[in-house]
Amino acid sequence: MTLSLAEQTLAPHRARPWRRRAAGLFSSPGNALVSLVVAALLALGVWWFLRWAIVDAAWTGGAEACKTHAGACWPFIWTNWRLMAFGVYPQEVMWRPAISLALMVGVIGLSMAPRFWGWPLIVAWVATPAAVCALLGGGLGLRPVSTNDWGGLPLTLLVWMIAFAGAFVFAVPLALARRSKMGGLRVASIIVIELVRGAPMLVALYVSRFIVPMMAPAFDVNLFVSVEAALILFVASYLAEIIRAGLQSLPSGQAEAAHALGLSGWRTIQLVLLPQALRAVIPALVNLGIGVLLSTPLVAVIGMTDFLSAVKEAASHEQEWPGCYTIAYFVAGAVFFSVCFTVSRYSRWLERRLRASGHA
Repeated sequence: MTLSLAEQTLAPHRARPWRRRAAGLFSSPGNALVSLVVAALLALGVWWFLRWAIVDAAWTGGAEACKTHAGACWPFIWTNWRLMAFGVYPQEVMWRPAISLALMVGVIGLSMAPRFWGWPLIVAWVATPAAVCALLGGGLGLRPVSTNDWGGLPLTLLVWMIAFAGAFVFAVPLALARRSKMGGLRVASIIVIELVRGAPMLVALYVSRFIVPMMAPAFDVNLFVSVEAALILFVASYLAEIIRAGLQSLPSGQAEAAHALGLSGWRTIQLVLLPQALRAVIPALVNLGIGVLLSTPLVAVIGMTDFLSAVKEAASHEQEWPGCYTIAYFVAGAVFFSVCFTVSRYSRWLERRLRASGHA
């Protein structure tokens, strides 16, 4: 009787993720020492934070309770969360900024799901800011509220949403014009892009709010409109360079193949070049979006009450609420960090998904 042994192909051994990380942290005595020091510092920081935020914190009561605790003053947050979240918007119609915030968060959430990408989502990005402006400002039977009373998270998100979405309208033509074979068009786009990019965002806001009205006194421009105009132009100049970099990264054979199939120049850009360019620059787009969001507090210097300004206003009662500055700005930082960290992780997930599906 003859026994035949089938050859088995052994799968390559893969170390578990925690073992690979441990090997990188303790690969040498020096590396191990640095890892232990960093771990000790992190543990110390976490313990200090837990003592401040939980163990020694005041959870109930009022300002008197905060005076007897060395940690965080959470009753300050429970008392002033409306002012921090919605600014000085009239309290009797506070439901309007709450619904506005929910609408914008909903549209952004849908945008993070690729299955919803398409023309309906583009329409939603146009309609939602318009609906929010109508809801916050009043009209159609609602009590009118001045834009000077808009504030808090809804204003911050609205400013960012309009600036980033509106910038695409100008960024794509600017990017295409800079790559154009028409010398005059290319020079004009270069002048616009470099002129705007060469100045800080604060300068753009000052020019839009103060210089332009002085040059054209006949036009009474609303504060909100002037801020959005400046931000759209500022963001569009950076966005145009990102899109142009994405277009230049594509091989020339893409356009040649599209022309061989009978596509016109505009159809080639619309169906072939631009979609691939935008996929290629997703990380840069996310970084720009995060940067614009973190720059929105600059609108406070020309009189708008964004989220950070509302937090500062709520924390202006230091004598009544001891330690309120610390807890107020901690909450504001936690909100900004949560949003930016979530968007950053989503960007990495989207890159992997597009790469796996063969689109990137």
